[in-house]
Amino acid sequence: MANRIHEIRDPIHGFIKLDSEERKVVNSRPFQRLRYIHQLAMTYLVYPGATHRRFEHSLGVMDAATRIYDVVTDPENIYHDCVRELIPRKNELEWGYWRRVLRMAALCHDVGHLPFSHAAEKELLPKGIRHEHLSKLHILGDHLKPLFAELKIQAEDVAKLAVGPKYYGSGLSVWESILYEMIGGNVFGADRIDYLLRDSFHSGVSYGRFDHMRLIETMRILPREDLESEEPELGITLGGLQTAESLLWARYFMYTQLYFHPVRRIYDIHLKEFLGEWLNEGQFSIKLEEHLGMTDNEVLAAVLQVAGDQSLRGHEQARRIVDRQHFRLLYESSPLDLVLNLKSVELVYEAARLEFGDGAVRHDPYESEGGSEDFPVYLRDGNIASSVKLSETLRQGPSFSVDYVFVDPESKEKAKMWLGENKVKILGA
Repeated sequence: MANRIHEIRDPIHGFIKLDSEERKVVNSRPFQRLRYIHQLAMTYLVYPGATHRRFEHSLGVMDAATRIYDVVTDPENIYHDCVRELIPRKNELEWGYWRRVLRMAALCHDVGHLPFSHAAEKELLPKGIRHEHLSKLHILGDHLKPLFAELKIQAEDVAKLAVGPKYYGSGLSVWESILYEMIGGNVFGADRIDYLLRDSFHSGVSYGRFDHMRLIETMRILPREDLESEEPELGITLGGLQTAESLLWARYFMYTQLYFHPVRRIYDIHLKEFLGEWLNEGQFSIKLEEHLGMTDNEVLAAVLQVAGDQSLRGHEQARRIVDRQHFRLLYESSPLDLVLNLKSVELVYEAARLEFGDGAVRHDPYESEGGSEDFPVYLRDGNIASSVKLSETLRQGPSFSVDYVFVDPESKEKAKMWLGENKVKILGA
């Protein structure tokens, strides 16, 4: 049978294309499971449109990564001999091989996700294990590895590009590192490009939008400023600099306005606490067949069952999810209060625990990693400059943090009054 091209209509990228052999990977159990994993956990309880899944996100990452690959390997976009030596010649077997590997790695990068994605990964997997480790195991496992063999690509190469050196367990070549950056890179990664656009679209907000097509069209593989000192890496032409800045700001606004919404955050806490009581030994299994059988559907069915039976473990947290009796925001980090005491949130949390009891109060701190986004930029005169020399946004990078104290809804009014009367004393001001 001929290897046909199939089209999937997507609200972000238009038509996503794949051939009949690639479609076998889409139809596999590990990938089809992603139809039942919400991209944004229980965010749909706050933003009703945010019901999209890891399935369509992964298709979008494949499409965006392919576009990046085609742009940066176009002979018209290769400016330096050191880069020309690195990149396979277009339309030769090696060029096609790595294009296929990249597409499959992008497609499968999330197959290891737990139910409800990131909501409780850190606490509900064995120490040191993340979803990337499970993605690697699936890529090298019985369901996917034979399909990659049919595609005439090595499953190990797919795993390298899907999870990167940190989770693969060994180093990547310069070329493999660049390909991984096309998927998982901080500024240019197709994963970040897609989730910002997709989460923004389905949530009904505009914070995550930026000109991703312009960004992709300006991407290049470039040496650093000192041509003798560093290996080539992913960069952009000068015309894409503002778009790269806008991506970082889009991420900042999506975190501060959507991902850190206090009600969204507290549902993550209730879900995590429910799972900690409901799951065997308080953790998800990392056995692949058991992982394949655990999706949001099984968790939601359990939440509904346990919410209706007080005798079952996890009842209190399940009830809060089903009946929307989530904890309410009592206090959050305030610049004015931080002037008085840098530990203001921690002090309020500890005081509230003493006043209302451990079971009635929750603390939710999170701080992003700061740092610059340093990559080469190809200037109009043919020289190369560091991004951090050209852009203050990229030099400093917008950082974000959240620090919330939540209280049981039955205690909310009393707690608000108590805090108003005692905050100055609590902060030691």
